[in-house]
Amino acid sequence: MPTDRIEKNIVLSSPISRVWRAISDAREFGAWFGVELEGPLLPGSTVHGQITYPGYEHLRMELWVVEVVPETYLSYRWRPNAVDVERDYSAEPTTLVELRLSALADGRTSLSIVESGFDALPADRRDEAFRSNASGWTEQVKNIERHVS
Repeated sequence: MPTDRIEKNIVLSSPISRVWRAISDAREFGAWFGVELEGPLLPGSTVHGQITYPGYEHLRMELWVVEVVPETYLSYRWRPNAVDVERDYSAEPTTLVELRLSALADGRTSLSIVESGFDALPADRRDEAFRSNASGWTEQVKNIERHVS
């Protein structure tokens, strides 16, 4: 089983413009993802936010937006499963999250979410970060589906 890459795919009943807004607008992203972001998702920006997802409200999030191609692609880097408030994660590698959209002929939208780079994480947290984020993305796919419906 691959340990460096998580991939989730879903076909959403909403048009691509609606799904794009849900992943590229910081307020909408936060609504389904469970975070209050403190800035727009612009290429090259660092965006901080307070996590609002139940059980993780004591944590803050930091995203480094890599690329934004309207209605097609958004990518960012972050430190996965950085949940120990006593640990300094600042020297650790990040993973890359890529969200790709494709318009389908029937007006629906295909969304692909890929997170890669787990093999570069410190050995003591690599497996847990992978498992936790694989489970987390399963939930987030359901969350975005509800949000855009």
